[in-house]
Amino acid sequence: MSETDTHAREPRADKVATVAEIATKLNEARAVFVTEYRGMSVPDMADVRNALRPADAQHVIYKNTLTKIAVKDTGVTGLEQHLTGPTALTFVYGDVAGAAKALRDASRTQPLLVIKGGVLGDAELSADDVTALADLPSREVLLANFAGALQAPLVKTAGLLQALPRNFAYGLNALIEKQAA
Repeated sequence: MSETDTHAREPRADKVATVAEIATKLNEARAVFVTEYRGMSVPDMADVRNALRPADAQHVIYKNTLTKIAVKDTGVTGLEQHLTGPTALTFVYGDVAGAAKALRDASRTQPLLVIKGGVLGDAELSADDVTALADLPSREVLLANFAGALQAPLVKTAGLLQALPRNFAYGLNALIEKQAA
């Protein structure tokens, strides 16, 4: 075997760096969504990226072969079957429901953008699951609802505790008025 044959089999440094970058993003992201972008223009893709920014999500295109290597290296399951054709990955670092909503809304305005699926933590997601995530209220709304649910029994208890002395005072006042009459 010649020296050139040995070097031909070694991966190029830029590809190794790309695989490492994808692996890092896979490990850091709370969720990863896979979309197909066949036929979309660069400005259309920029619109999708801009829509995802408020949800702290990043929409990136990588070669499927490099992504498959990174997926295998990180042990993430559920993405590999979606990595066919022109695919883009959406790495979500913030509000998962907000990112899913932005992606769904972008796919409505850009019919060439097709949601294929993804992963949320260790859970595999289908395209329908991503759409269901998009229908969830935002994290802030869910937290406000939860806080309200926690606060309601306390408010009711406080009202009952305030009513006890007040009712006692009314009763005592009525008794005093009755005695005076």
